[in-house]
Amino acid sequence: MILWMLNHLSTFLLGVVLVGGFVTLAILGSLAARRRFPHLAGGEHNEMVGVALGMFGAIYGIILAFVVVTLWTQLENTQTIVATEATDLALVVRSADAFPPADRARLDRAVGDYVHAVVDIQWPLMREGRPSYEATAEQTRALYTALQSFEPAGPRSETFYGEAAGRLNDVAAQRRARVTMAESSLPMLLQVLVYGGALVILPLTFLFGLRSLKMQLLFVSAVAGLIGFSLLLVMAMDRPFAGDLAVSPAPYKEAALAQFWG
Repeated sequence: MILWMLNHLSTFLLGVVLVGGFVTLAILGSLAARRRFPHLAGGEHNEMVGVALGMFGAIYGIILAFVVVTLWTQLENTQTIVATEATDLALVVRSADAFPPADRARLDRAVGDYVHAVVDIQWPLMREGRPSYEATAEQTRALYTALQSFEPAGPRSETFYGEAAGRLNDVAAQRRARVTMAESSLPMLLQVLVYGGALVILPLTFLFGLRSLKMQLLFVSAVAGLIGFSLLLVMAMDRPFAGDLAVSPAPYKEAALAQFWG
């Protein structure tokens, strides 16, 4: 459900739905509580409710901060993996400039096929939460075949061949890391704590009584808005290849790899 919303709704619209939904729920819940229990407006239970809100709020805040930092780090690591893979591919192309024309053309063709498979085939699958190693398996084998078919002659070609081989091995490693990151999401236990915690804290605000109805609604709306925005942040960063904050495939179309997108 979350993945579908990230791929079909903009972050702004998702924020309107999530934050607006929490604020509306808070207002309706607070009005219902005051109507059902009129004595709450007198603040008879404010001390007890305040202690409970402070305790649960502190625990929830720590959990939420941990989750946000973890997801942000995961997003940055994914961006680094993608950029590193694209850089290694570009360096393979650069190293191939020292090869004879026929061998260079064969390797360039294999690199071009690979980047197109990553962007056109594998990327949509990762965005949908269905990453597949097989989507680029054939192109990966073709890269190794193209490089292994070249027999370096002389120190210069041997040096660049070794460089290309090392970079190609790095590409394979980054490819595996990228697909692994596409499979990652917030563990179920943390999802229960993050989303369930919001549903525990919000009703507690209904019990905090203020004589002024406007101030009461302002209080619960502010808490609900903060919770909704926090959950929006968690949702937007939970899947590194989905939503408006998704990692972009742009590095595979830049620098030395731009020639394959003419």
